[in-house]
Amino acid sequence: QVQLVESGGGLVQAGGSLRLSCAASGRTFSSYVMGWFRQTPGKEREFVAAVGRSGISTLYADSGKGRFTISRDNAKKTVYLQMNSLKPEDTAVYYCAAAVPLVTTKSEYKYWGQGIQVTVSS
Repeated sequence: QVQLVESGGGLVQAGGSLRLSCAASGRTFSSYVMGWFRQTPGKEREFVAAVGRSGISTLYADSGKGRFTISRDNAKKTVYLQMNSLKPEDTAVYYCAAAVPLVTTKSEYKYWGQGIQVTVSS
């Protein structure tokens, strides 16, 4: 079992930055691939980024390439999403999640946080 709690969301102006954190409980954090997804009302939850167990391998959705960076600290059982050059279209509820394979497929992610709001004003 892995329990996930996101933090670091909020309101930021376009062009600004935010760093999301996701703290995990349980002893098996390093056994999981960690990912970030986001969702806006009326839309499907979409993949944002994922990081492999060691932190070396990463995947990004096209929407965040060059602007978002995912990383993890296994000693702290925390995964991060650094978001730079934010745009109003990045406004969403952001979720962290844990999976076994390093994939973008939402259904492969077994454990989910409760989500945190990110709002980017124009």
